[in-house]
Amino acid sequence: MAAVVMFAASFHGIAEEPTTEAVSGFNAYIGQVEARLDQQHRGPDAFVAWEDFARLRKGELIIERITSSAGADLPGALLHHWRGTAFAGGARAADFERLMRDFSAYPQRFSPQVVRAKVIGQQGDQFKVLLRVRQHHVITVVMDTAYDITFGRRDGQHGYSMARSTGISEIRSPGTSDERALSPAEWHGFLWRMNTYWTYEERDGGLYMQIESVTLTRSIPTGLGWVIGPFVESIPRESMEFTLRSACDALRK
Repeated sequence: MAAVVMFAASFHGIAEEPTTEAVSGFNAYIGQVEARLDQQHRGPDAFVAWEDFARLRKGELIIERITSSAGADLPGALLHHWRGTAFAGGARAADFERLMRDFSAYPQRFSPQVVRAKVIGQQGDQFKVLLRVRQHHVITVVMDTAYDITFGRRDGQHGYSMARSTGISEIRSPGTSDERALSPAEWHGFLWRMNTYWTYEERDGGLYMQIESVTLTRSIPTGLGWVIGPFVESIPRESMEFTLRSACDALRK
């Protein structure tokens, strides 16, 4: 109970936005990630970045952190990069693409993390999407997020998508008459930026799926790493595992 109280107090009333240096560092890192993915998607081999595919075919779900805690620090912020890989037997690339493009079904397929979803613009394979998301780790946080999402494919068996966050607002008192979006000066810094990259490949009688998530959050207040550190670490890992399992379940159905 003491840890919960200290956690809540550490984030209460903190008026903070990401620094220019933190945003620049995040953007530079994203540039490297997208350049590597572009080369990976264009190359003749290793469309999905993994080696032991037998483990995946046995039903194992692999979650790994790409950035280390020591190397993820930016001024006043933390950068997190995680990757998850799974295999859905019997699924096809076309099935997965239809699943990911059906944004109106996200609140059912990815509940309770996705509360609602709406497409506000589309031009070919490019979408502008609004998502309300909910995270519960010690405390519950609800955020409205805006994304530019692009789908691509190398051929009928290989595809990918890129979702770049363009706006994130923390919501106070969601679902009540007092609901409102916090101003940037009121943000707690739970999530400032989030980009998500899917890569999928149809072979071996099913579909290999890989998701990479790169996020920017506020840094941990001095002296509270033992309380907040596990929270900060658990959010991207658990969210990625939930998303992969939900996608696999939806494909099986």
